[in-house]
Amino acid sequence: MFGTHDLLLFILAGWLSNITPGPDTALIVARSTQLGWKGGAMACAGVAAGIMVHVTAAALGISALIAASATAFGIVKFLGAAYLIYIGIRMIVTRRANDGEAPDALKLPLGYGKVFRQGFITNALNPKVALFFLAFLPQFIDTNAPSTALAFLFLGVVFNVNGTIWNLGVAWVTARATTMMRGANSWQRWIDGTIGAMFVAFGVKLALFQR
Repeated sequence: MFGTHDLLLFILAGWLSNITPGPDTALIVARSTQLGWKGGAMACAGVAAGIMVHVTAAALGISALIAASATAFGIVKFLGAAYLIYIGIRMIVTRRANDGEAPDALKLPLGYGKVFRQGFITNALNPKVALFFLAFLPQFIDTNAPSTALAFLFLGVVFNVNGTIWNLGVAWVTARATTMMRGANSWQRWIDGTIGAMFVAFGVKLALFQR
């Protein structure tokens, strides 16, 4: 379909990739514990929008140009790393504020729009996602496909839809678990601090990433 092959194998391989924990999963879990299923779903929507940026860029050949340019790749990489570290530090600071260790002025209001932007930016500014699509999708595109760009878009949308279904499931399970533990502030503080530290680690790892 659309110049692709082995679609079922592509879907299965995509699912294996989607269930691997990373910054997207960490953000969805964090926002689901803080804002419930709607907050987690909004993070999922932001992640999905960020993935479409990479899919479209790959289809148009923009990702290949960025990957080939050490300067462009480095700029995107360090911007993405800095944003991940920023989110992680803010989550840690918020946890300390909740513990009374920091002034409330350091706490930032967390609305659905902001959660969407976080999901979008953390994904769109991650060049590792771009490299993944450049390496993964062509394996399922026919060499004689009438339109390579259309095949890229089709596979990217399929991957994104399946990934979003998984992410929404993660958000729902996390929100349900949080509801069952409602009133356990120590649980929320532990989640915020742990995932905040994970984001800092993800950011450092991304900054040190070499192609």
